[in-house]
Amino acid sequence: MKTDIKKHMKPTKVKGLPESLRQELKTARLKHGWSQLELGQRIGLPQMHISAIETGKIVPRFNTLLDLVRILDYDFLMVHRSLVPTVQSLMRDYDDGTEERPLYADNEDSEE
Repeated sequence: MKTDIKKHMKPTKVKGLPESLRQELKTARLKHGWSQLELGQRIGLPQMHISAIETGKIVPRFNTLLDLVRILDYDFLMVHRSLVPTVQSLMRDYDDGTEERPLYADNEDSEE
């Protein structure tokens, strides 16, 4: 008895950009000091479109999202799900503004 595995798989359709992604886009825009109008002008979209993306009223096409992400100095990466927590941890360390730390501490300050 052969079962068709495709019958059991349902495609998932994006209902909207996740709130966290929309917030990150807005935060990145503000870090550049750009208004929605300025960002829109840089990628050829009206301000209302940028606003609708940031508020979740519309879901941008992939090419538009890629343009937005890249103009904001970010990029998309495919990461295996098992590595997502590690990547998120690295991103938090990068975003908190801490200086790069060496892997091994040099104990110059300690007295022997």
